Amino acid sequence: MNMAQNIAAGLDRILTMEVVRVTERAAVAAARLRGRGDEKAADQVAVDAMRQELNRLAIKGTVVIGEGERDEASMLYIGEEVGTGKGPAVDIALDPLEGTTICAKNLPNALAVIAIAEKGSLLFAPDVYMDKIAIGPGYAEGIIDIDAPPAENIANLAKAKGVAVSDITACILDRPRHAKLIDAVRATGAAIRLIGDGDVAGVIHTTDPEETGIDIYLGTGGAPEGVLAAAALRCTGGQMQGRLILDTPEKAARAAKMGISDPKRVYRAQDMARGDVLFAATGVTDGNLLDGVRFGRTFITTHTIVLRSSSRTVREIKARHQDLEKF
Repeated sequence: MNMAQNIAAGLDRILTMEVVRVTERAAVAAARLRGRGDEKAADQVAVDAMRQELNRLAIKGTVVIGEGERDEASMLYIGEEVGTGKGPAVDIALDPLEGTTICAKNLPNALAVIAIAEKGSLLFAPDVYMDKIAIGPGYAEGIIDIDAPPAENIANLAKAKGVAVSDITACILDRPRHAKLIDAVRATGAAIRLIGDGDVAGVIHTTDPEETGIDIYLGTGGAPEGVLAAAALRCTGGQMQGRLILDTPEKAARAAKMGISDPKRVYRAQDMARGDVLFAATGVTDGNLLDGVRFGRTFITTHTIVLRSSSRTVREIKARHQDLEKF
């Protein structure tokens, strides 16, 4: 085995199994505070648990999508270096608790999420809104267009899927800013699933419509969450387009500082997450795709998916942890 093969084997080992422990630990920590109504506390324990586990990995990791900039977050801030420092150099996008409000209210689809890619492969996205459209795998390129009306995108998707428009379900964040979008989608006859939070989960749900009932994601959400979602779609073959919403001079200046040279650029999934990408998510609360953490008297169970772009492998891991001390 030559050096290149050794490096690839090391990446396989680290980025397919050991990373599962990272999202598992964060999910278990957050799950202990499900339904307690304290978003900040749930997020903080998830951050602490994820950071501790990341620092055990044999990687030279740099957080490019994190909890905020250095002066806004004490841990897992953008630019923070994680890992042992002995291993491959990688970019990391993460959300230790995607859906803090969801967790605080014990509602569906709260997740612990992470994406790891080769150094320089993840979009360094500012914390602004991003307009997004996404569908799952199995469709020819070009059937969705972020600049096309919702009716056109939904009609094209229905035709490609071989179903009536009325059989299509769109996922949209339930926000006042989406009132016109919601009206436009309903006018087509398509169904809508409104979600209160968690647009990473919303986009991921398009990867398996038969399981989740979601065919397309539409609307604006966080740009950092867009990068995480793009990483998942890269691993499954789904399609996504996103455009940063830089509607103030301050936002445009912040984006320019982070290397965004074209503020009107439409990013595809492969632009936001390039090269070999790994994505992992563990359920915190029960959801359409993943079960939440279960606490037994003598064990804890977790449900995780791990996706890899280079092999298009989807691993579903249901783990029963009997060594409770590790949490």
